[in-house]
Formats: sequence, C-alpha cells, structure tokens
Amino acid sequence: MKCLSLSQPMAWAVFNGKAIENRNWPTKHRGRIVIHAAKSFNKDHYRFLRDEIGIFLEFLPLPAEFVHGALIGEVDIVDCVTSHTSRWFTGKYGFVLANAKEYAEPIPYRGMPKVFEVPDDIVKVTVHKFDRMLPLCQRDTGIGWSDTGNIPI
Repeated sequence: MKCLSLSQPMAWAVFNGKAIENRNWPTKHRGRIVIHAAKSFNKDHYRFLRDEIGIFLEFLPLPAEFVHGALIGEVDIVDCVTSHTSRWFTGKYGFVLANAKEYAEPIPYRGMPKVFEVPDDIVKVTVHKFDRMLPLCQRDTGIGWSDTGNIPI
C-alpha cells in the first residue's frame, strides 16, 4: 500500500480535520494511502493549528504527546491541486484528502521521502480507531472535525 510521511502535528491533523496536505511536488496517486507520523515535530505547524486553524486547546495534544515513527491511519487522496479555497492550502501543490481513518494503535515503521510502499500485510490486520468520514471538514466550515458518525469498530 502507498504511504506518505508527515511531520507532527500535521500527521495528527489529517485525522482531526485537515483537508489538504501541502507539498512542493505533485502526485498522480488517487485513492487510499497510509499516513506515517515522522519522527520530526514542527513548532510552526503547531502554532498554525493552534492560532490560525483554531483547533480547540482541549483537543490539541501537547507537543510531547504526539506519536512519532509510526503508521497512524489511512486517508484517500482525491485530487492534487495548485490552488484551493481551503485555509489548509498553503503550498505549491495540495493533496485533497477525504475519508480519514485513524488506527486504534500506531504501527512502528520507518518513514521515507515522497510516496513509498508499505507491505499490505502490515496494515491489513489493523483496526481503525473510529469511522471518521469528516463531512464538516471537507466543507471547510472552520469547525475542524465532526463528532457525527464516530463509531468505534
């Protein structure tokens, strides 16, 4: 399965309302992709989530609480754009995300640059934490996440 590594807190944000992943390079990939939480932490991104996006502080983990060096869930890449009205779009290219599902438990794994392969048998037995379709986030309402339909499986 294809995989994309993101620094924290943006890997976490994919499962908490992030609608666009910004990159300096385009992708032709469409469909399901695994999200890897890199070992790095970006303080500027943390401030962006807190101050610009306005994620409520009771939901935003402290910097030391983020998962690193692991596969943490799956999301669909539905498009790759060079402009978008979403406040999440800040880059040269934006991967439009949908249908994020976080794993119940992180799977330790080494990340790589760009899109890389993860053996299917590593992620096939994974249980998703919630069935998050994030309909509000896809409309970019500013709420950041939806508590509707979050059903543990």
